[in-house]
Amino acid sequence: MPILKATINDVPALAKLVNSAYRGETSKKGWTTEAYLIDGQRIDEQTLTEYLDDPDATILKYENESGQLIGCVYLKKEEDRLYLGMLTVDPEQQANGIGRQMLHEAERIAYELNCPFIKITVITTRHELLDWYERRGYRRTGKLLPFHVEEKYGIPRTSIQLAVLEKEI
Repeated sequence: MPILKATINDVPALAKLVNSAYRGETSKKGWTTEAYLIDGQRIDEQTLTEYLDDPDATILKYENESGQLIGCVYLKKEEDRLYLGMLTVDPEQQANGIGRQMLHEAERIAYELNCPFIKITVITTRHELLDWYERRGYRRTGKLLPFHVEEKYGIPRTSIQLAVLEKEI
């Protein structure tokens, strides 16, 4: 399926997809769940709208043959780097290569934007996710960032740090 740019009309479906893949009971069907670390939502419609209104950012979407949204990723140009976040695949569709396709498309866009690096952040205790990115060429920079403190990104059950990883394109 083609990977397309999301529009403002996709915001409700994007919020539903992202929250279902990272938080709550539905997320436990996949391997990307953060439900054991963070309560509440992962994203809200207002934040997604702000992302789509940002001229330096885009959200890519992946739909199945029926037109159902089953994957997305947020990209933002930050000087000579492309920040990649919110890589999401429907929990029941994970491990089918959709995430890898989205990552490949993000890398193609980074090249087009003359961004020689892609930067991501991953919760430091998400070892399986860190390993997944490292198998795809991302390397830890040694930088650690605090988790967002705004409740709209979720309520941490414990202290959380984010590892910064980069890949040279």
